[in-house]
Amino acid sequence: MFEFKKTSRLHKQRTLLRAWVAGVIGVGLLALLGARLWYLQVDRYEGLAARADRNRIAVVPIAPRRGEITDRNGVVLARNYRDYTLSVVPAQVEGSIDDLLDNLGEIVYLSERDRRRFKLALGQNNRYSDVLLRNSINEVEASWFASHAFRFPGVSLQARWVREYPQGESAAHVIGYVGRISEADEQRLDEAGELGNYRGTLNIGKKGIEKSWEKALHGQTGVEEVEVTASGRPVRVLNRVDPVPGQNLQLSIDIGLQREAEKLFEGRRGALVAIEPKTGEVLAFVSAPSFDPNLFVDGIDVENWRKLNESPDHPLINRPLFGTYPIGSTYKPFVALAALALNKRGPNDRISDPGYYEFGGQRFRNAGNAAYGPTNMHRALVVSSDTYFYSLGPEIGVDALHDFSKQFSFGQLTGIDLDGERRGILPSREWKRQAYKKPADQRWYAGETISVAVGQGYNSFTLLQLAQATSTLANDGLYIKPHLVRQTINTETGESSMAVTEAPYQLPIDPAHIKVVKDALADVIKSGTARRAFAGTKYNAAGKTGTAQVFSLRGSKYRASAIDERLRDHALFMSYAPANDPEIAIALIVENAGWGATQAAPIARRLYDYWLEERKKP
Repeated sequence: MFEFKKTSRLHKQRTLLRAWVAGVIGVGLLALLGARLWYLQVDRYEGLAARADRNRIAVVPIAPRRGEITDRNGVVLARNYRDYTLSVVPAQVEGSIDDLLDNLGEIVYLSERDRRRFKLALGQNNRYSDVLLRNSINEVEASWFASHAFRFPGVSLQARWVREYPQGESAAHVIGYVGRISEADEQRLDEAGELGNYRGTLNIGKKGIEKSWEKALHGQTGVEEVEVTASGRPVRVLNRVDPVPGQNLQLSIDIGLQREAEKLFEGRRGALVAIEPKTGEVLAFVSAPSFDPNLFVDGIDVENWRKLNESPDHPLINRPLFGTYPIGSTYKPFVALAALALNKRGPNDRISDPGYYEFGGQRFRNAGNAAYGPTNMHRALVVSSDTYFYSLGPEIGVDALHDFSKQFSFGQLTGIDLDGERRGILPSREWKRQAYKKPADQRWYAGETISVAVGQGYNSFTLLQLAQATSTLANDGLYIKPHLVRQTINTETGESSMAVTEAPYQLPIDPAHIKVVKDALADVIKSGTARRAFAGTKYNAAGKTGTAQVFSLRGSKYRASAIDERLRDHALFMSYAPANDPEIAIALIVENAGWGATQAAPIARRLYDYWLEERKKP
């Protein structure tokens, strides 16, 4: 009996102990829960409340409207129009993607190309990204989808601004184009601290003015704070900051003159730049052949890309800016100025021209083996005596010629407001030392100076440089930086501001020397190598023809029909008009066309007729 009572007491003690332990644990757990609730509700309230707000508030970027581009007379070169896109967030789609495309195809037309591109994009994005399904949806299709949108969770209809180039291929290398923002673009924007301003924007300037003036054209992105459901469906707009549209740009280009020049280059390869000497404004900028920038806006297709990229005529190359050429006799006016400025030869000093210049046992001949007899500087420019300028080369010296010519922008960046400008080559002894690795190749030979003095040899300049030099000469040595944008226009206020504020500067050249050369260039048109091209004009012009050798014949006689077409001579012409008060200066090249007098000068004549006479008719 005693043993039984003892066992019962121990059992009660154990039970009581267990109850106390359970109670303590329970109280401890309640204390921990209370502490956690206090921590979440009091200590972390502000941070967690903000996170909760962010979970239900979506910040949606609003892309700004891109600024428009017009020519100097207000003709639209680049503009925007509204259309719609369909995008899909795969994570929000109910059912399979294939079923979605089949069902959606009954409402909105989806081509096989749209489907392929969409499925390819799916593999390159995560399930929660907005993936483009189709663009260029018109108003009818947009309204039809909107009425059936409830059937397609995860599919959204979005309005957007689309870039358009109404002039097509005309002035394409000037205007450039926009294209989809690439990873390289994003990295560059991120490094510049501008990536946030491109949220919601699909395109960015890739070439031409669209690229070099991107910051002004793009504008400022706006934002919209939208309350959304857990599934991401918008409920209401809480706050909105409107985007700031980009600035409009008025270019100096005259699209009428541009089209006239482009017509004259149809079926040819070449480049032309026309500048207003008194302002530095570029009036025409031709690169032939051209391309249609509209092809690039939503991503160029494979067939058109291959056609452009693999063409032997290289239509995507901006020839006036990037192509470099020997410029032949169009360099002679500047060599003559160098001789005068450096006191190497006076304007009335005569040399004998028997049709060749002999140096080091080698004869450097005039074009066509012509012989001009006693020749001074004026006559040498009018008839284009190679012998006269051959003989000037050693007298001036390559380094002195280099230092003088670079004042006119030869072998230098002009600083025009386009990206991708090449410097070209203005040779000198130092240049050759830097250009060649072997000591034997670094030596400068006197015969090389002879070739350089007639625009051949190592000389390799852009047409923009030749046009700028011509404009500066026409402007009596006053150098004005060339530019394509005349003014920027605030689209909200309408206020305009001039794009170029850089002051011109006068080259240190004696006006009397400039007059000697300009008088000779006027006679090139009246009685010299360009007289036939300018016969019967009502205005006086000045200029210089040029024919640049592309392929060295090594002493053999040149016959165009005997060599490949792309190895034939280039035809060049530099000029300005009117001669006494220049309104326009033109430099042009027709690749592999032959004589500048017959192939290049007539193009300038036609453009002067248009600019000085036809354009001004009521």
